[in-house]
Order: sequence, then structure tokens, then C-alpha cells
Amino acid sequence: MSLFSSTVALGVEPEDIRSQVGTYAIPEFGTKFVRQMLVDTKPTTFSELVRISGFSHGTDVWLNNAQDLIRAGTCKLSEAISARDDIMVYLIYQNLPPKLAFKIMEGVRKGKGVKEEDAEVMRSHGVPKWYIESCNKIKYMFPKAHATAYVMMAFRIAWFKVYYPEAFYCTYFSVRADDFDADLMVQGPNKLKQVIQEIEEKGNAASQKEKNLLTILEVALEMNYRGIKLLPVNLEKSDATKFLITQDGLLSPFGGLQGVGRAAAQSILTAREAAPFTSVDDLRNRAKISKTVVEVLQNHGCLNQLQLSDQMALF
Repeated sequence: MSLFSSTVALGVEPEDIRSQVGTYAIPEFGTKFVRQMLVDTKPTTFSELVRISGFSHGTDVWLNNAQDLIRAGTCKLSEAISARDDIMVYLIYQNLPPKLAFKIMEGVRKGKGVKEEDAEVMRSHGVPKWYIESCNKIKYMFPKAHATAYVMMAFRIAWFKVYYPEAFYCTYFSVRADDFDADLMVQGPNKLKQVIQEIEEKGNAASQKEKNLLTILEVALEMNYRGIKLLPVNLEKSDATKFLITQDGLLSPFGGLQGVGRAAAQSILTAREAAPFTSVDDLRNRAKISKTVVEVLQNHGCLNQLQLSDQMALF
């Protein structure tokens, strides 16, 4: 559970990865918004993670509501309203008639708040003032079953992140290969931090492509500090679109280079399987790739071992 409350399970320092928790790339818990929730609530149980998932999917459930109540000590994480089911179950435990408890829950989860006559009944059954006020702020609520299913998936993935890190990062980057920039990612943690800061300083002016890249940069930075290297594209060994686990680190695919599309990457792989490339011209002709793609490969350094033309071998 420490992955969701600190970076201890990853063996890295918070200042190195720029996060107090180790949930980069974990579904439901990887965004900056939810990472701050984890910092505020410090969850220690699975049920608390479910509550956090409910907070993150609701509207006016966390911000200006549960977050303020928890920070002020008005209520505990386990007491704050998270999912729609929380309201009905709590009110039944407060001895309200089940039908009324259900009716109040339905009104709140639709953003209609609590009617005054229902609020009076709630008060008469010992429901605190802060709870009723919290209900009246909510605009939409997530079903607890949905939150539980999402957290079950996230928890399984987090297990792999802790115990099989190479497989975790390999799979993550393979799925996100279209947004990957191998030229940048292989330059080490200092360069990654620099670019992350540059994008963050742009704020809302950052393009969608830069925002997508930011997420990948954060994961790559974390991987570096866990001692896993990202290797440049290798003409003889790289896959078209999948990252490969090697003894030296994760090997980037052809498709991880910006400017090398999936079709070109697959074409290079298919041509290489037929026979090794003997020159840059041989690569371009047999793989049927454009001059631009060749230039991308050359700039990355993966064609350094090839001569420009087979004709040069005659002299």
C-alpha cells in the first residue's frame, strides 16, 4: 500500500521523481490531481483507495468539499462522502427509513441537494451539519461498484510496477509509443527534468502533444532513478513498435522515434528479417522508407555502422 502513500516501495526519493507518491502510470492514481489527493489523505487500506477513486470521478465531491473537511479535521477520510452509495448506507445506519435514505441519495447524486424537510429528518437522527452541507455542494457522484472495479485493476498493475518494473515500463511505453520521443528519452534524468520544467512553465499554453509528452517524461524519469536505462533504437535489434527488455535496459523501437510512423517502422522490420542491411541505400530501397525517415534514423545514430552505398564497398 506504500506505493499510494510514499515512494518507499520504489526505492527512490520524492525529490528525484518530483512526487511524494509512487503512482506515475497507475490508472486512476497517476494524474497530478489524484496524486495530490493521495498526499492529502495518506490511504492505508484498499477501501480508502476506493473512496479516493469516488472523489476523483465526482463533481464538487472533492474540491471545495471533502478536501476542505479532511484538511480541517472536520471528518476523517473514512467519513467523507465519496460515492453515491455512501449516503444511503450511512443514513440507514443513522436509522433513517431505507426508502427515504435512497431518495436522499438519488437527489444528491443528481446534483439536486437535500430538501429542507429531508434535512430536518437527517438532523433529528443525528446527522451532523457538515454532512448535510457536503451533500448540498455535490453535483454528480460515482457509483461505488465502478470505483471498486477501477481500483482492483489499478492495484494489480501497481503490484507489477513494484515487483516486475522492467515488464511494467516496457508495457507502458509500448502502449504510449506514438507519443514517445526516443531522441529525448535516452538523454538521462537531468535532461528529462529540464524538459518537464519547460513544459510545466508553459501552463495552459502547452500544446496537447506537450501535455501527453509530459506524462511520459515523468514515468521515464522515475524509471531512470529506479536504475533501469532506456536504450537508443538499434537497427539490428529494435522492434517496430514494442519496447524490449534486455540485460542493459529497455530497447526503444523504431516507432519510438518522432517522424517514424508505424507503417515505416514495420516496413524496416520486415526488410531486416529478410536479410541484414548492407548500406543506407539498401535500407531505403528495401524498406521503402522516405528520405525524411532515413534522416531521423541517421540523426539518432542507429545508422552509424552502415556505409552510404553498396558501391563504396568496391573501393
